[in-house]
Parts: sequence; structure tokens; C-alpha cells
Amino acid sequence: MLDGHVLLGWLSSCALLGLLACAPRPSAAYFGLTGNEPLTILPLTSEMEEAAVKAHYKVCDRLKLEKKQRRMCRRDPGVAETLMEAISMSALECQYQFRFERWNCTLEGRYRASLLKRGFKETAFLYAISSAGLTHAMAKACSAGRMERCTCDEAPDLENREAWQWGGCGDNLKYSNKFVKEFLGRKPNKDLRARVDFHNNLVGMKVIKAGVETTCKCHGVSGSCTVRTCWRQLSPFHEIGKQLKQKYETSLKVGSTTNEATGEGDISPPKKSAPGHSDQIPRTTDLVYIDDSPSFCMMSRYSPGTSGRKCYKDKNCDSICCGRGHNTQSRVVTRPCQCQVRWCCYVECKQCTQREEVYTCKD
Repeated sequence: MLDGHVLLGWLSSCALLGLLACAPRPSAAYFGLTGNEPLTILPLTSEMEEAAVKAHYKVCDRLKLEKKQRRMCRRDPGVAETLMEAISMSALECQYQFRFERWNCTLEGRYRASLLKRGFKETAFLYAISSAGLTHAMAKACSAGRMERCTCDEAPDLENREAWQWGGCGDNLKYSNKFVKEFLGRKPNKDLRARVDFHNNLVGMKVIKAGVETTCKCHGVSGSCTVRTCWRQLSPFHEIGKQLKQKYETSLKVGSTTNEATGEGDISPPKKSAPGHSDQIPRTTDLVYIDDSPSFCMMSRYSPGTSGRKCYKDKNCDSICCGRGHNTQSRVVTRPCQCQVRWCCYVECKQCTQREEVYTCKD
């Protein structure tokens, strides 16, 4: 069961790639459609509604949530789909951001489980990217009309100065933040690891909030901008992943102190800073960790190591191969080239053959 709560730790590898993609999709014939019907909303029968509710509950049960989280999942049919979208989006972004690193966000079951038991920098990133993913996916689901309990972002309390109009359909970050905070639970008081995980969850959510932009569209005669319609829009999630990767690079090792006034634990610099570690007091926007990471060079409980990993000679072979050196193989590949768009409506390419070098880390 979840206890604080990394989205990436919930599901099987199938779910990490999106459980929706793994499920068979019903054909049009299943609903008795011919393909010639007008585009209208088909009425749901009571039997279809009941089947949809059962299917939704089943997905929520498969997510291995805590009791409160399962209840939140069940109360809105859009939540389960949004959770799975968040898991898939977060996992893929993590793998993209670490594609050139020794730890390349390997999330197979046993490696993931061992990693989440420790407070490494990599664990901090996983908590932040997963809470950011859920916040982003939920805000987008609201504005896309996939949720029953929320819709577009509400207009802010602004005067209509400069003939602005607040309209469009903004991403509903207000509802998303409220949902995610309730879903992940309250701030823990005593356990350092739980406080660190909670802190990193909030960092992910804050990066989403900082990336909100106001998008406007002009209306008027001959393209004049006498009236503008504006709405809030989240940054692309790839941009969020890039920012969190930068925070990972500057993350701070922390320890615990007790606040004498409240008796509650606080996150603080470690009492004895090791060489290379900063005694800087962490800010609310810094990723923090408590355990030094392994090298990830050799196979361990945390990763499969880098033996046989593909590397790029002038970019990361020395780092990824951990000084063991790399093998070089030459191969002939054929790829489309000199492509041209033909009217109408296809792309015509030639096939070009070339020899390329492939570099892999030695054992």
C-alpha cells in the first residue's frame, strides 16, 4: 500500500507505459454502429452505465491505493485514467531526462522497489516528477472535460482593463493542487524520510505552478487587437522535466533537527557535512535527499549497471562506462533520406545506406 507516495511505484511495467494502451479497444460493431450515423452523443442505457462504473472501480482497485486514495479514485470516473496518464507521462519523462546518465531511470519492479526504500537523489527526483505529473495531468483533464468534479479554470478576479476578456478554457491548476495535496496526505511530523518525501512532492507541484502562463488571442476588425480573450495554460511537461532535472543536479543532502517551539522535526543541513556536500539551508524549491547514491556502475539491487549500455563516444562513454572502456562495432544501416512532399498528399523518400559506429560499455 502507498504510504506517502510515489506514483511511479504503484503499477506494473505495463501500467508505466499506460494501462489504457494494454487494454483491448471495443470495435464499432460491438456497439451496433455502421459508421454512417450522425455525430451525436449516444444515450447510455442503465446497463452500459453500470458496466462503466464497474470497470472504473476495477481500475481503481488495480492501482493498489490506500483506502482514502481509492475512495478519491472511485468518486470521479476521470480520476483513474488521469492517474495512469500521470504515471506514464512521469516515467517516460524521467527516462528521457536521464538517458545519458549511469542511472537511466530503470523502473523495473525490483530496482524500483529497492530505490524507493532509500533516500537517494534519484528517489527525490522520482517523488518530484510523479507529483508534478499528477498535478499536470489533473489540471489538463479538467480543462479537457474528462472530469465530473471540475472544469475549466475559473476567471481570476481582475478588472476588464485594456478591453481584455477572460475566456477560453484554462488549465484548472487550483482544483488540481487541492486534489493532489489531499491525495498525497498531510505533512508528517516526526520521520525524516517521510518529511523529505513530502518536501520533494511539493517541489514538483511548485514547478508546475511557476510554469503557468497567460495565453491570449486577439479579436477585432482586420486582425486588430481591440479585444483579447485570455486563459491560463501550463508549460509543456517536457519543460517541467527539464527544470526538475536541473534541481536534481543541485539537490541538497539534509538531516533532521527538532523545532524547540513546536516539538516538530525540521529538515536541515546534515550535522557533519561530508567533503563535497553543502551546509546550505534548503529552500522550499530545492530537491533534498538523505542518502548518498551508489555509483550505478555495476549490477546491484538499485540498477542493472552499465555493462553493455550504448554510449556516445565524445559525450558520455567515459562517465557511463565507469573507466572500464567501451567496445566499438561498425554496422551498415539504411534510412530514409532526401524526402520531399508530393502534392497531394504523401512524402517520397530515397533510401540511403551508410556505415556507422556503435559504442557499448565493456563488462
